[in-house]
Amino acid sequence: MCRALKDPDRFWGITRPAFRWSRKWDKVLEWDGVHHKWFTGAKTNITINALDRHANSDRCNRAAFIWLGEDGSERIVTYGQLYRMVCRFSNGLKSLGVVKGDRVIIYMPLTIEGVVAMLACARIGAIHSVVYAGLGHTALRDRITDAEAKVVIVGDVGFRRGKTVALKAIVDEAVDNLECVEKIVVYSRGKTELTGPREIDFNDLLKFPPECPAEEMDAEDPLFLLTPRVPPASRKE
Repeated sequence: MCRALKDPDRFWGITRPAFRWSRKWDKVLEWDGVHHKWFTGAKTNITINALDRHANSDRCNRAAFIWLGEDGSERIVTYGQLYRMVCRFSNGLKSLGVVKGDRVIIYMPLTIEGVVAMLACARIGAIHSVVYAGLGHTALRDRITDAEAKVVIVGDVGFRRGKTVALKAIVDEAVDNLECVEKIVVYSRGKTELTGPREIDFNDLLKFPPECPAEEMDAEDPLFLLTPRVPPASRKE
């Protein structure tokens, strides 16, 4: 910690060999005692570091995720498979008109598809906001409105402690008469049917080509919006 305080440029600058940049920074840190900026002038995309450097190496076939479902089912997804899923979904989002700077709400159960959605947004420069899939429609609507979200990605149901939570129904209430939401992408685990012109099947967005160039991002560009988890006692729904 002392070295970081005495010479932050040198201390944090040593991360460069382990982190891939398309353009090196002009300065590691700009700080006036209140406001700070990191790696000013640097360009990269977080997914290149999270995915590409593994998928395009001898780690391609190693497990990126080992997922266990509540029913005991197991899925193993390698870095190569995850890379292709993310690129396909990135291209799918682009087909919906999502571009750099657009906001996307992710209201998903704890599935690999939720991770794919987050990484896909990051890859094309869209700003994602993960909303805890336990909040009700009022809290969700507030977050959609605050973000002025263009797209909402939702799982139709979630499974928690043996119970089924109808997430899609919560989204339906939350987006009612919200004009900012252009598309609702639904990941179906049950038998939920799509209704209305705004709704898109999650799996349809995985049918696009498995290559998608990563959007070049400035080091200070926003990656996601963080909203607090509201404790049950404070909800008014």
